[in-house]
Amino acid sequence: MSLKLTESAAKKIVALIEMEPNPETAFFRVMVAGGGCAGFQYAFSMDHVIKEDDQVLEDKGVKIVIDEVSLPFIEDAEVDFVEELIGSSFQVKNPKASSSCGCGSSFSV
Repeated sequence: MSLKLTESAAKKIVALIEMEPNPETAFFRVMVAGGGCAGFQYAFSMDHVIKEDDQVLEDKGVKIVIDEVSLPFIEDAEVDFVEELIGSSFQVKNPKASSSCGCGSSFSV
C-alpha cells in the first residue's frame, strides 16, 4: 500500500498538526466517501484516534491514516496541497480514477 504526499502537502499537514491542541497525537486522515459530482469524493481531516480497521502510513515524516474501505480507492495516489487565487486545497492525483471533476476532490472509478 502506498499513498504519497508532495512536499507542499507535507508542509501544510505539519503546520496543521502544530496547530492542534495535542500535536503529539495528531495525524492526517484521508477518506473516500460516496458523493461529489463524479461519484466519489475525498475527505481530509486531523484526527487523534486510530480505529481497528485503519491502515497507518508515513511519508515525509507525516503520519497518514486511511480506513480499510477507502484504501482500495486511493492506493498509489498522491496528495498535493495547491494554493490558487480562488483558494487553497488538498487535491489527489489518483491513477485509479477514470475521471475526475475540476475541483480535484471528486472522482469516479
